[in-house]
Amino acid sequence: MGVSEDAERVVRDMCDAFAKHDAEALRPFFTDDVVYHNIPMDPAVGIDATIAFIEGFFAMCENMVIETNHLAVRGNVVLTERVDTFKVGQIVAPLPVMGTFEVRDGKISAWRDYFDLGQITKMLSGEASAAE
Repeated sequence: MGVSEDAERVVRDMCDAFAKHDAEALRPFFTDDVVYHNIPMDPAVGIDATIAFIEGFFAMCENMVIETNHLAVRGNVVLTERVDTFKVGQIVAPLPVMGTFEVRDGKISAWRDYFDLGQITKMLSGEASAAE
């Protein structure tokens, strides 16, 4: 496999692993110096901060599933168009997300997600339906 195929496989496998709802199970996918940045918020810098951030997501929802609609790869960079769906009680909140992943030596070294923070906040609080 070439660099592009390796990068794609790492990102797809990491996204699939979110369904386990276990942040520690995601640790092997990241470099020690990973930077995970949900663009509307401050970045998590380093593996421990990244895992803690993901644990925070998991703590606020019963489950989270990542569905990748489109994926493009160039060298070690993977771009994803996804729907990340959070379930909290009776609320199901599908969130459209664009993500950028940089892969180094078979692990994710940078992950940036772009989404509408207001949309997910409204959906999770029950103020808006997913259709809005």
